[in-house]
Amino acid sequence: MRYFDFHTHAFTDDLANRAVEGLSLTSGIQPATDGTVSGLRRKLEKNGIDRALLLPVATKPSQQKTINNWAASVMGGGLYCCGTVHPAAENALEELERIRSLGLCGVKFHSEYQNFCPDEERMFPIYEKIAELGLIAVFHGGWDPYSEGEIKATPKSFAAVAKTFPKLKIVAAHLGGMKLWDDIEKYTAGKFENLWFDVSVISRYIDDDQLLRILKKQGAERVLFGSDCPWDEPANEIAMIERMPLTNEEKELIFYKNAEKLLGI
Repeated sequence: MRYFDFHTHAFTDDLANRAVEGLSLTSGIQPATDGTVSGLRRKLEKNGIDRALLLPVATKPSQQKTINNWAASVMGGGLYCCGTVHPAAENALEELERIRSLGLCGVKFHSEYQNFCPDEERMFPIYEKIAELGLIAVFHGGWDPYSEGEIKATPKSFAAVAKTFPKLKIVAAHLGGMKLWDDIEKYTAGKFENLWFDVSVISRYIDDDQLLRILKKQGAERVLFGSDCPWDEPANEIAMIERMPLTNEEKELIFYKNAEKLLGI
């Protein structure tokens, strides 16, 4: 079996140690890599994963350009990258144009780190531009160790975005909403042709019966293998999908074929 890990993270070499240590302290999760791109590549190779998507996030508007330049510089050798824009950046639309020109695959958003809800109207011009440019929009979904109070990126909010922007290709991470499994079944699973789920880092939080029910309702053709490495070992998500009573064809779709089709590779 081939694997395309659609949800990975890494940092610049000078930032990796501090970033991983800080996030590890907050989450209580022992990281699977040292946070560097080279560390990520070693982990992927160890797990037989030949391709992956790197998802950086700008937590401040001033970080956009630097992060996107870095993402473009580390692509290659099976590593694909999304870019990032910050919802509060005055030049977000211009930066989306630059993301496209850099050859990046899409845009990663994280509501907790960027302080927005996916269905806020101020985001609409950004979504329109992403769709116009033919990029994908990848969102963190659901609970996060940094969540304070109400969770911002909910299945209901993704349903609103998917309905309002039918030409926008949306990937909602963590099965569309970490720890919001019932809401996924209610609002999003199987309801939108432009909405994909990835299965990153959910193996420790969901029982197999509900996972299978959501996978079947969503359809294997709109589910993507992902690990959230370094915040989980890719082997955990591989084993989780392997033990599901799915056909070989369905597993191939999840493990790599859907990623290829979505990214046009």
